[in-house]
Amino acid sequence: MPTKPHTAVLLVNLGTPDSPAPADVRKYLREFLSDRRVVDIGALGRFLLVNLIIAPFRAPKSAKVYKELWTERGSPLLFYGQDVQQMLQQELGEGYTVRLAMRYQSPSIESELDKLRIEQIRKIIVLPLFPQYASATTGSVHDEVMRCLRQWEQIPHVTLLDTYADNPTMISVYAELGRKYMEQHSFDHVIFSYHGLPERQLRKADPNKRCITDANCCAVYHEGNRLCYRAQCFETSRLLAKELGLTPDQYTTSFQSRLGTDPWIQPYTDATIEKLVAEGKKRILAFSPSFVADCLETTIEIGEEYKELFEEKGGEHWQMVESLNNHPRWVQALKDMVLAN
Repeated sequence: MPTKPHTAVLLVNLGTPDSPAPADVRKYLREFLSDRRVVDIGALGRFLLVNLIIAPFRAPKSAKVYKELWTERGSPLLFYGQDVQQMLQQELGEGYTVRLAMRYQSPSIESELDKLRIEQIRKIIVLPLFPQYASATTGSVHDEVMRCLRQWEQIPHVTLLDTYADNPTMISVYAELGRKYMEQHSFDHVIFSYHGLPERQLRKADPNKRCITDANCCAVYHEGNRLCYRAQCFETSRLLAKELGLTPDQYTTSFQSRLGTDPWIQPYTDATIEKLVAEGKKRILAFSPSFVADCLETTIEIGEEYKELFEEKGGEHWQMVESLNNHPRWVQALKDMVLAN
């Protein structure tokens, strides 16, 4: 007789439009940017900004980019997530049920939790697919899970995973993916590019004001800054560099995808590219270790837009390293995290 699952694993990634059509992209942008943890301004200002400016004017342009990203299987963020869900289910076996949700759009967190409620699952492990914790990603996932569970009469035991920026198996897989290119070509420099955040969001998440008073806070990863997004990114870079045998002068940690006029965490990836080319670096290997599945920010922004910028400035060879996607050892890393919790 099959074992009835008693533990659920809810994998959660950011989300993707249902299609690259402008209407679906507009719907996705409205939900995504209406999250107070993403656009952290007053509710009225956020509503006006998103619904009167960003969604109407940005959706048609973004739809063209999403169409370029789309494959026969659809959105890579979604279908790689589905692959990982199925692979992890096979690895964990009958005592577990593994679900995939998206923070924005479908499948939604609420719909997947409702299925678990009907199945009378006794324990839920929520595993956001973001290695480094940020309020706008992992924090938002936790927020939505708790909002949904507050409506239940019987709340099961819930474990919310926060950060795994230094997970050794994950680091090893990223390094393996990059090493195959390093064996084929010689590179002058390596860039580890992470998604950016407004500086104000780091300050809001820093109750001890360390980001303001200590300029070298991210130089060492310790208990005092382990929930700082920027510190986690630098730690991931240090561990990856060590795994690849890189010295500090052979790599740079930078941040991409900034929006608006407020200062975002630095150094910026585009400015870093220009600086490296000016220093004579002609061959660059680029990682994106804040993304576990290829998406707009990896395939298009790093793989195409930054490559174009690099070549315009005089660079010769730009190589993007793909994300973890459905790598079997990435699934093993997820399994280990589940079993540890």
